[in-house]
Amino acid sequence: MDRGFKQAKRDLISALQTGNYLHAARGSIEIKNLLATGEVWARQLIEVIGACKGTNHSCSAHHSVPGIVVHVLKQAGWYIKFYFIEPDTWFISVHR
Repeated sequence: MDRGFKQAKRDLISALQTGNYLHAARGSIEIKNLLATGEVWARQLIEVIGACKGTNHSCSAHHSVPGIVVHVLKQAGWYIKFYFIEPDTWFISVHR
């Protein structure tokens, strides 16, 4: 499903509220994904995402799976990179 900003934002917040999210395996996870390491809590991230507007959003094809849309939110110094593979939300990066 191709999601625009508003739908992606709703789905991302819902995933954080329900705990229905996973973390993509990657190097440097301790600095690239603060949600995975527990340094940032889901409810903290929901506040950041809630403040995002369409101008804070961009998306592009996944680097190795072109059929997957990767979303990026940049807000108040935060960088949040994620994608959806139903029924899950996958975080690639969550950091300042």
